[in-house]
Amino acid sequence: MSCKSIGHVAFYTSDIEASLAFYKDVFGFPEAFRMVRDDGTLGGVYVYVAENQFLELFRAASPALPDTPGTVGYTTNAPGYAHICLHVGDVEAEYTKVKTAGAPIDVEIRTGVSKCRMFWTHDPDGNRIEVMELPPESLQAQATERLKTR
Repeated sequence: MSCKSIGHVAFYTSDIEASLAFYKDVFGFPEAFRMVRDDGTLGGVYVYVAENQFLELFRAASPALPDTPGTVGYTTNAPGYAHICLHVGDVEAEYTKVKTAGAPIDVEIRTGVSKCRMFWTHDPDGNRIEVMELPPESLQAQATERLKTR
């Protein structure tokens, strides 16, 4: 794989605003952008770490919601690790490499809410891996452009 960097590490949080304040106040990482679902609810918050590198914060599901294997995001009942994202230059080429290597494809290539291009796989222990390309119109690329000189 021709990975450029770790694009982001995602966490489920019990309180997105408290987590956002922690990363801002303790480490100086500013909020980059918020992802809003079609129904207007908050999907997640990106926190800028360095050029094209972020933390992604999601709200942990309430204990009443069941875990839904095979779906992307919003599926855990507890705060903690959600997934790692690998930043690549050409998502189609990486998809072909991953598939040719015999790794599972959990989610086919698609365009995300943030206008990134991505697909999903997982390692032998089931740890979710997002493989993402950041075209110029993606919110990640726009945030990097705006925040990289901070």
